[in-house]
Amino acid sequence: MILTFDQSAYRNLLAEVVPTAIDTEEEYERILNLVEQLTFKKNRTNEEQALYKLLVILIEAYETENYPMDQSSPHEILQHIMEASGTRQADLVGIIGSSGVVSEIVNGKRSISKAQAKALGEYFKVSPSLFI
Repeated sequence: MILTFDQSAYRNLLAEVVPTAIDTEEEYERILNLVEQLTFKKNRTNEEQALYKLLVILIEAYETENYPMDQSSPHEILQHIMEASGTRQADLVGIIGSSGVVSEIVNGKRSISKAQAKALGEYFKVSPSLFI
């Protein structure tokens, strides 16, 4: 079975929603609610999926401009992952170095080498690039 894209149905969805660049918090909330409805809708049509993708792009653009995220340092990322997973510094001894080295890395006093980033990535099952 080949699913086709119905231009007319998509035009009707666009006319109903009237998606535009988001400039206000009210418009952001409105589009966010529409995306939430589409997210949980079972059996989304191709046209609804296309609208969903468009609305997500608009939301991401608004959030990037209005809610910039600070870049976390590698040791802050490590601290967060350790806290979230219940990992202690002692658990990393032997994986990335001695207890002194682990302490210095976790506390941001020593940078993480590529080899240590790779070991941390394998240990936490995440990309090593998070730690570089």
